[in-house]
Amino acid sequence: MLVIGIGGTEIAAHEREWLRLPQVSGVILFKRNYASREQVAALIAELRRERGDEFLITVDQEGGPVQRFQGDGFTRFPALARLGDVYERDRSAALARAEEHAWLMASEMRAIDIDLSFAPVIDLKRGNRAIGERAFHADPHIVSALGLAYLRGMRLAGMAATIKHFPGHGSVLEDTHFDNAADPRTLDQLRATDLVPFADAIEGGAEAVMMAHVAYPRVDAQPAGYSRVWIEDILRGEFGFRGVVFSDDISMAAAESAGGIAARIAAHRDAGCDLVLVCKPEIAPAALDAVRDMPPCDPARVATLRGRVAAQWDALCDNPQRDRFVQNLAILEQQPETSS
Repeated sequence: MLVIGIGGTEIAAHEREWLRLPQVSGVILFKRNYASREQVAALIAELRRERGDEFLITVDQEGGPVQRFQGDGFTRFPALARLGDVYERDRSAALARAEEHAWLMASEMRAIDIDLSFAPVIDLKRGNRAIGERAFHADPHIVSALGLAYLRGMRLAGMAATIKHFPGHGSVLEDTHFDNAADPRTLDQLRATDLVPFADAIEGGAEAVMMAHVAYPRVDAQPAGYSRVWIEDILRGEFGFRGVVFSDDISMAAAESAGGIAARIAAHRDAGCDLVLVCKPEIAPAALDAVRDMPPCDPARVATLRGRVAAQWDALCDNPQRDRFVQNLAILEQQPETSS
């Protein structure tokens, strides 16, 4: 039901109590939880000892401006927008680099026993303050092509894909971490643009979807993550999605429209979200109080997102394919951006 954040590089005593609650389905890690590769691997192993294989360990390791683990052997990944730049010059090369980016990112995360990196972003690169360089491109068909290549690379590395932020966060200006956001377009306009990559990725087998905290008032008054119209009627009904639906972080400013912490969780659950992100440890007590009498998320649904068999870190570093992919991606950072 909940995927929660913890405060530091070790598990505090009160956090152990949180983790033992069946309503907590996983943990999301941030830069605050990382000091070195050895330390974060030990932290993950300790989290596993608390709950075993039923538990999800997650992170945002997209590359570019959103990469929680840097240095100490982790690849510095270019932003996804660099792949869109390459696509404008060489489609085949861009698709190859997208698959390599995904395989390398997911392989490094699986080598330290992280199940899921919330990737890829398949919003459109159309000026949103939060998305920016995190998006592949402004053209929905280019985003679709690169997104499907990214899904292939993640799967080859043993990781499920989480496409975000449904139904599209890239075409509004506001950053929902700090402001409410509303997109005035009709559903037909969205189907022709922002929804194209999501439809294609769902058909391509994406295992999870993360909802946007954006409202689309000509479709439903509620922000998408609080909307049964978006989750049940459109995502599951029209698009046929059968995987796991995540909320975005309920500590974000745009999530406050539902009310307090308990109201936000209830609104997400009532709308059809399977797992609710509680990223800030300071709101975890209120979130846990709100769900103590609720049934946990079906463990079988959570299990669909568990990482599959992967190489250990030393074996990954000895893989010549990894070296080639690192070199290929490093070249992307040296190439000039293309306006889009």
